[in-house]
Amino acid sequence: MKLSTKGRYAITAMLDLALNADKGNKVTLADISEFQGISLSYLEQLFARLRHSKLVKGTRGPGGGYRLARPASDISISEIIAAIDERSSKEKVMKVDGRHQKTQELWEILSSNITDYLSNISLADLVNGDINLPVADYKTDAKIDSEDVWNSKAAHKYTTLP
Repeated sequence: MKLSTKGRYAITAMLDLALNADKGNKVTLADISEFQGISLSYLEQLFARLRHSKLVKGTRGPGGGYRLARPASDISISEIIAAIDERSSKEKVMKVDGRHQKTQELWEILSSNITDYLSNISLADLVNGDINLPVADYKTDAKIDSEDVWNSKAAHKYTTLP
């Protein structure tokens, strides 16, 4: 999972929609832009992605605006981030030699744990302030491969203490 400013802004904007969902109000991007201090053109880009992912519905014209496509309790934070993530279906994979395999696996496990954790937090949880979920409950079953790549001579000279 890629954590970025786009993700943060998308979550903030979606929270504005969730806070207005109970009232049945539509929220304009201009209102979000003014209230949150986020560029209107930036919001338009984000909402195009959110619409494409069917997280929001928009209405044009007078009285138009955006609303959540589903209840806030059915939209996870990880869905929002995934909707605006720019990765293509052919995700770039870093070429890793034996010495760097362990760190690559570490980043993959960390990303998986972040995704798992954020999948268990909904917009409704944010609205209600229920985000104090214990991190230990969201451990992944992923493990770093037990193959010892550090036994090579090249790696050994970097890991031996004086």
